[in-house]
Amino acid sequence: MKLHGIPNCDTVKKARTWLDEHRLAYTFHDFKKQGVSTALLQGWVDRLGWEVLVNKQGTTWRKLDAARQAQVVDAASAIALMLEQPSLIKRPVLEDGDKLIVGFKPGYYDALT
Repeated sequence: MKLHGIPNCDTVKKARTWLDEHRLAYTFHDFKKQGVSTALLQGWVDRLGWEVLVNKQGTTWRKLDAARQAQVVDAASAIALMLEQPSLIKRPVLEDGDKLIVGFKPGYYDALT
């Protein structure tokens, strides 16, 4: 399993705690330090759609001016913005084989045990 996110994000912390408590092995990919690639984002977008991945509820989105927000209209523009500002990616993103889970709710992760 690979968990993608930002270590100081509260939701990522909850996901990591849950995985640790359930003794599930995972590697952590820090968007801020390790970056994120176009290919990775494109793969996620192909599977889930860009709307799922762009966190429009977060501080980073709200800090964007309305004109910049309005430019996000399709997968290509969403990927470009997520590459520019990885904090816009909804987190965490958990990859486990064929499973791809965005966000954290214990019920989502129960299927992993």
